[in-house]
Amino acid sequence: MRSLLGVLGGVLLLAMAQAMAQPTLRLVGDRWPPFSDASLPGGGLATELVTTVLGRAGYASAVEEVPWARALMGIGEGRYDVLITTWYSEPRTHLGEYSRPYLSNRIRLLKRKGEALNVGRLADLYPYSIAVVRGYAYTAAFDGDRELHKVPVRNFSSALKMLAAGRVDLTVEDEYVARYLLQREPPAVRDAVEFVAPPLGQSSLHILVSLKNPQHRQIVEAFDRAIDAMRADGSYDRLLRQHGF
Repeated sequence: MRSLLGVLGGVLLLAMAQAMAQPTLRLVGDRWPPFSDASLPGGGLATELVTTVLGRAGYASAVEEVPWARALMGIGEGRYDVLITTWYSEPRTHLGEYSRPYLSNRIRLLKRKGEALNVGRLADLYPYSIAVVRGYAYTAAFDGDRELHKVPVRNFSSALKMLAAGRVDLTVEDEYVARYLLQREPPAVRDAVEFVAPPLGQSSLHILVSLKNPQHRQIVEAFDRAIDAMRADGSYDRLLRQHGF
């Protein structure tokens, strides 16, 4: 009995030592409700999902919320380990390693209510000014089209106000995010804009692990394995339902 207890104690101490040796990952994201927002339960769907997945993969994490440009720069410089919410963009592969997709976003254009706009292809948008959040990636075709007149802004709320005031013709955002933030704008803004049909496109959501972290590949592989396990055991879908998705 004493020998068995000794073995069990040794195993427990080894597991504790390994856990303590594993550094806490520095996670970062911008305010992007309902996916990431420190004021929401769990920090928003994406934040809670990513921290839960990383926890199941054996990583503790600490989350910081900063403006998008600072978050992206911090990943490139190694001040942060994991960017919580990012759409794929080839230039970002020089900053970090992408996980496989863990959520999907439907990208929508918005215009002023009542204004006629027929969109069948990107070229139809060339005559219009489009407010985009500085540093964001949307869809590969949209991001790579140099003929589009894009007006960089600090955040989507600024874009909505500019659109309602007639300072730009269009803006663009994930549909869930747009609907969430529209409800928090004053009626003069909320009632002045509407979605354009059809959707601009679909983008997959990933984490981006800084290349400055020497374990970046292992972290991504562990994340992908853990989220596969969550999908298999139903905990992934349960978490989405808890956040109303």
